[in-house]
Amino acid sequence: MSEARSVSSEVEVAVDAPTAFGAFTSEMNLWWVRGPINFFDAARAVALTCEPGVGGRLLEVYDEAAGDVLELGRITVWQPGERLAWQSSVDDVLIDVRFEPTAGGTIVRVLASIPAGGEDRGGTSWVRVVPPWFGAWCARRETASREPRDLGRLAVAVYYDKPAAAARWLAATFGFETPGRLPGDDADRDWDAEQTWIEFRVGDCSLMVFKLEGERPEGGADTHEPWVFVDDLDAHFARAQAGGAAIVEGIHQHGYRAYVARDLEGHRWTIAQARPSMH
Repeated sequence: MSEARSVSSEVEVAVDAPTAFGAFTSEMNLWWVRGPINFFDAARAVALTCEPGVGGRLLEVYDEAAGDVLELGRITVWQPGERLAWQSSVDDVLIDVRFEPTAGGTIVRVLASIPAGGEDRGGTSWVRVVPPWFGAWCARRETASREPRDLGRLAVAVYYDKPAAAARWLAATFGFETPGRLPGDDADRDWDAEQTWIEFRVGDCSLMVFKLEGERPEGGADTHEPWVFVDDLDAHFARAQAGGAAIVEGIHQHGYRAYVARDLEGHRWTIAQARPSMH
């Protein structure tokens, strides 16, 4: 029998504790990142909701009118502005979320506990997602739309010998943003061997970075080239140059205005000026 164990995380948000509690619970469907692997059944999920009060349910919703939902958890503690806890309905994990006031806002602490002999089939994922996702939502919620933001119907996957290093380079040089956390550059940890999924959000689309399996053909022609549209092409070009991108073709105009660069493993990228109406 496995021993009891726990994992935890925290994030400080610049809102007071009652606001943080309310945003965490009533705005869950807004701060939850609607990525391709962020639901139990992403092909059918339309919402993630939290029913208030002890006995309330955390639900992955497929068809609300028909009552087609998956219960993720059942609330056991409901103390607005202070504490929220639930027992996972998909495994044996107990989640405890505490809201502690600070001079600058609130520290949101998440503790996931697994009893001796218990199973974790995804219940502890809250520890990983709350700091980046809820933290980002609190930072933008005053001006953000109250409509859930779904992904577009096109995603691009790129493959690297060293995906963790490539992801850090893409973030630093091209300014790509991730809904999660980038792998670190710790000398004592081989993130490139461990990391299985790194995702960026470009507009309404996902850019996914994976580990290249097998040998990359030498001297072969480029068969795939991502195009990314940005608000300020000149500023982006300057950033790419400063970050060490190999410029294949400088800024040019041919209907569209764009430049072409290669990244640290030689992938070609076309970076183009976005129209004002593009999302």
